[in-house]
Formats: sequence, structure tokens, C-alpha cells
Amino acid sequence: MNESTLRRDLAALAPAIRARLAAGAFDAERLIALAAPLFARARGEATGNADERNRVRGTVEGPNTGDIIDPPEVGTAVFNRNAAAGLEAIRRGELAFCVLAGGMATRMGGVVKALVDAVDGHTFLDLRLAENATWSKRARMSVPLWLMTSEATDRPIREALSRANAPPHVATFVQDLGLRLTREGTLFRGDDGQPSTYATGHGDLPDALRRSGLLRSFVATGGKYVWITNLDNLGATIDDALLGHFIHCGRDLLVEVAAKAPGDRGGVPVWADVDDGARARRLQVLEEFRLPPGFDAGSVRVFNTNTFIVKADALLVAPLRYHWFEVEKKVGERVAVQFERLLQELTSALDASYVRVPREGVTSRFLPVKDHDDLLARRQDIRAVAQARGMLQPA
Repeated sequence: MNESTLRRDLAALAPAIRARLAAGAFDAERLIALAAPLFARARGEATGNADERNRVRGTVEGPNTGDIIDPPEVGTAVFNRNAAAGLEAIRRGELAFCVLAGGMATRMGGVVKALVDAVDGHTFLDLRLAENATWSKRARMSVPLWLMTSEATDRPIREALSRANAPPHVATFVQDLGLRLTREGTLFRGDDGQPSTYATGHGDLPDALRRSGLLRSFVATGGKYVWITNLDNLGATIDDALLGHFIHCGRDLLVEVAAKAPGDRGGVPVWADVDDGARARRLQVLEEFRLPPGFDAGSVRVFNTNTFIVKADALLVAPLRYHWFEVEKKVGERVAVQFERLLQELTSALDASYVRVPREGVTSRFLPVKDHDDLLARRQDIRAVAQARGMLQPA
């Protein structure tokens, strides 16, 4: 229950798991540093709980009028200008579309979510491939499609891509792999006695994409923009007008937010200090667990959909310093500690524009599916959106 014990246990890991961790960019020194509060707590020292350590410091304020904008209405001159600019950028090969595909659908029986039947016998992966084919045809060139997998999903997804004869511009890259700890800072072992591994969060994307070489090659050949979203949010698709808006706004990052419905919880855009020593403030997305006590997250009437457009060169070279958040996870009947990072921390490092996107009807850009109930409730909307956007043939 101290640093030397953890170092000893890490040094004694079997070669097979050491190889897996190396492939997943595991950093033993980082884990040891992150475990310091656990060691202190095991010694009886007061360190505060994980909730306190995860919270931001300083004053947090909600967005101001004008911080969150609505996209121009379809058919207006501004909309048409944006759509033309976005389409031309895609046709010049300046856009890559990147989806987060590392998730296991634990609430759907522990299957690879990308391979779950989303609608009419088509998996989420099938629909993303069909969307890409539609846009590649419209652009008259191959639009890169990148999938960030995890150790658990990489092989099944690559096998599915092979069966589907996916074109070469569809590529995968693997996110990081971590080791769980006990609350006292020792290695957490599963019922089989082996160290318990996990994927360390969608905040892995910038580092994993840089390691893959895909991003560097894309930028070198004229790529300028990367659209990032969850694989299971089929509302978040390529949109030439939204891309054109981003191009004209001149920011490094665009964040898609949606109006809250009753019961919604998630990251919200707030003004908060940037943790870089410069005492600067930035409108950034913070998860509710990071907000200071007393701040009412419900006072912010939009929340993050985890869909972003980012300038490719900024994603490649920006000095992104991610926080690692201490999370307690139920593994079987026991509690483990794991450290995760979140993709929305891009907003603390890059100058961002926030756009309120629709979440209802055929124009919806927010159709998340977390479990079977979500899928059942949204299947009709998913079908309508998929048919309208070239993922499915119209009935």
C-alpha cells in the first residue's frame, strides 16, 4: 500500500500483459504518480475524496448571451454560403471524420457496440460505412474515416471491416490501456487473479491519433479539419453547412451542444480558469462532477453532445495537457479505482465556438444510444435520419 509496493508489482507483471500494456501506451510512472492520494489515504492522511480532487478551482460562471449560437436557417444566404464553403473543403480533401468506437455495450450484454444491430439489420458500423460511401461519392473523392478502437473492440471491428470490404481510406487506431487499482493503491486483480485492464477514456484520442501517423499524414497532404463524434450517435454526421460555419468562424474548435431535456445530465459550457498558470479564463466544457459545490448545472440549458470539429494542425501540435480523473468502478461485486481523461478538455486548450444543434426530427444531430431502451425509443428517428443522410436506402 505504498509506492514501492506498486513498483514491485508492476515490475513483476507477466510478459504477456506487459506486451499488451506497451501496445496500449501504458505509462507506469504516470500511474504511480496518480496513485499518490490513494497511498496517502491508506496511511490515514487526509487527502479529500475523489470528488474534491476532481473539482475545478476558482470562480465558475455560466455562458453569456451570444456565447452559444444557433446555425443559420436552411435556405438563407448565410446557410448557402456556409454549405458551399463546406462542400468545397470536403472536395479538396480537407476533412476527415473520426468516430469513437472503443466502447463495449455493457448495458446490452457486453457486446461490441459498433457491431450492434442499430436498425433494419444494419449495425452502427454498417451505417457509418454507408454514410462515408455517400459522402465520398458526393465529394468525388475518398473522405477519410477513422475509428478509434480499444483493446476489447479492435479485432472484432477490423474483422467486420474486412468482411465489408471497407476501402483503404477507412482506418483504425487503438486508444490507451490502463491498469485498475484498489482504493489503497495496489493492483486490482480480477476473479481470475490477473491484473484488471481498461480503456482510459475518449480523451485518449489526440495522443492515440498522433501515434497512429494518420493525422500527420493527413495534414501533410492538405488535410485541415477533423470531425469527431461517438459512433453510436448517428445524428452526428458530416454536414457541409456546419463545416462551412466552422471555417468562417475562424476558431480552432467547434463544439456541438444540444438543449437539455428533463433528466439530462452531462458536460456543460461554463467560464472557468484555464489550468495553465496564466490566470486566463475560457468558455469550456466541464462535466458536472468537476463543478464547484453550489454551482447549479441546471442553470446551463445546453450540454455537450461529444461532437467536435477541430483544426487538424491544432490537434496535431497543440500542447494538450489532459487531467486524469479518479473514478471508482464496480467490477463484479468489488470497487476498483481507475484514472480516465475526457475529450471535452480540448475546450480548455483551444479557442472554441459553440453551436446549438437540433435533437428532434429528421434534422437531429443528437441520437445517443446507451442501452436497449434507448435503441427501442430512438429506432424510428434513427431510421428516418439514416434514410435522409444516405446511410439507408429509403423505404
